[in-house]
Amino acid sequence: MSGEEMNFTFDTVPNIIFETGAAARLGEIVSPRMTRPFVVTDKGVVGAGLIDGALKGLEKAGLDYALFDGVEADPPAKVVKGAIETARQHKADGVIGFGGGSSMDTAKVIACLINSTQSLEEIYGIDQVTAPRVPLALIPTTAGTGSEVTNISVITTEDDQKVGVLGPQLYADLAVLDASLTLSKPRHVTSATGIDAMVHAIEAYTTKLKKNPVSDALATKALALLSANIQRACDTPDDIEAREAMLLGAMLAGQAFANAPCAAVHAMAYPLGVHFHVPHGLANSLMLAPVLKFNIPAAAPLYAELGDIVGADGTGDFQMRAESFVAKMVEICAATGVKSRLSDVGVSHNVLPKLAEDAAKIERLMKNNPRPVTYDDALALYTEVL
Repeated sequence: MSGEEMNFTFDTVPNIIFETGAAARLGEIVSPRMTRPFVVTDKGVVGAGLIDGALKGLEKAGLDYALFDGVEADPPAKVVKGAIETARQHKADGVIGFGGGSSMDTAKVIACLINSTQSLEEIYGIDQVTAPRVPLALIPTTAGTGSEVTNISVITTEDDQKVGVLGPQLYADLAVLDASLTLSKPRHVTSATGIDAMVHAIEAYTTKLKKNPVSDALATKALALLSANIQRACDTPDDIEAREAMLLGAMLAGQAFANAPCAAVHAMAYPLGVHFHVPHGLANSLMLAPVLKFNIPAAAPLYAELGDIVGADGTGDFQMRAESFVAKMVEICAATGVKSRLSDVGVSHNVLPKLAEDAAKIERLMKNNPRPVTYDDALALYTEVL
């Protein structure tokens, strides 16, 4: 790397606790930071009993918490606004996001707006948050989004667009990673969230604008952990070692893409979530193979390097090694049993132009792709996996 290319900045969450069983100690962990926490989760997490130990811990530490379990997937603005109001009524002095990416994304925005006069719409975009946020702790229950260590929250607007809220205020003070919380996840969730995390690692490593040595190191370590353990985690869901490896991999990938942002796979996944409510990880896995193949002319040397990490065939020139990498990723995804066609999730050919139009508009992500993606390209990529 030349001196010029070596200039970069890297930010992440200042305090990370990675400890199986740590959720039960949540009260003592957060008590130095907050006395009236607002706990943000969804009904699935509550129904599965995943949060019981953590809530007992909060009670034991004498914290006067309020529980909000109304989070929905791809958090709708209306739900987020209701949660902010509830948090204000509780006079919360801290927020705990407990669950998947949607719960953590919702928690980040609540923490930024509790004490702010800004509306939700006013903080859409990059660096729009003006008020200081209250203390924020995040606890993931899936090994996928890496949201516990990212500075972005993705919200679905009132007119059904996915928008990002990005800024340094969205980095939590504290991430608590407890792999025991991921043990109960069914195979289809384990596979989709695990593939989502691998996409984060791949896109961070190949991003056009902010790739840097720290994000590269994190992305390659993440991909190594995730690709080696996703099959085990799917086949033997109570294998705690595999679950720990997946959770660690997802977090490292989150740190990587928070600094070296995602690209076309994510841009093309978002419209599938908006229009067909395809879970985010599954949407990413559906678009992974076509986008990787499309990028080979621009990203072959980098894909060849990633191929060595996932155990692809390492013979031949960059082009051949890149093709082997793509084939290996398709094989890893297929072995988890994840769906591979858009028609499997209810998408029909007549909506592809609308999907392509929406994806092409997501400039925030598309500008990072190794190869430019036009509307016609996006339409062809969707068509390829219909």
